Amino acid sequence: MAKTSSEEMQVKELSRRASGQAFEVILSPSTLDAKGEFPLSPLKKKETSLDEIKRKLHAAEERRRSHEAEVLKHLAEKREHEKEVIQKAIDENCNFSKMAQEKLNQKMEANKENRTARMAALNEKFKEKDKKLEDVRKNKEAMKEREN
Repeated sequence: MAKTSSEEMQVKELSRRASGQAFEVILSPSTLDAKGEFPLSPLKKKETSLDEIKRKLHAAEERRRSHEAEVLKHLAEKREHEKEVIQKAIDENCNFSKMAQEKLNQKMEANKENRTARMAALNEKFKEKDKKLEDVRKNKEAMKEREN
């Protein structure tokens, strides 16, 4: 614990109870030496010259231009990305359409081939039936001729 002299601090007892005691501590005002260590007013700014003001304005303008160029570059990159995404979507859509058209053409060709094969099979079947009918007619005529 740091020792303090009675000039720096006074302790006054306010009340004493069974639950505890209350004190008031009064500190003395600070000395003039302390004011020298902690100045209350801010340091005076040195006056800026016209050249320094111009230099600062020029630097601010350069920062503004740099920031503007960076923003424009970012927007250009964003637009380029959007164009790439749109082009990719168009290409995928075109490829999907081509694939769907090819698939449809293949199905139609397969259906046409199946239909042609079924028609050929039916024609063959009808030819066989016509042949059998013709044979039956010939046999019937031959039986009639035998009977006559």
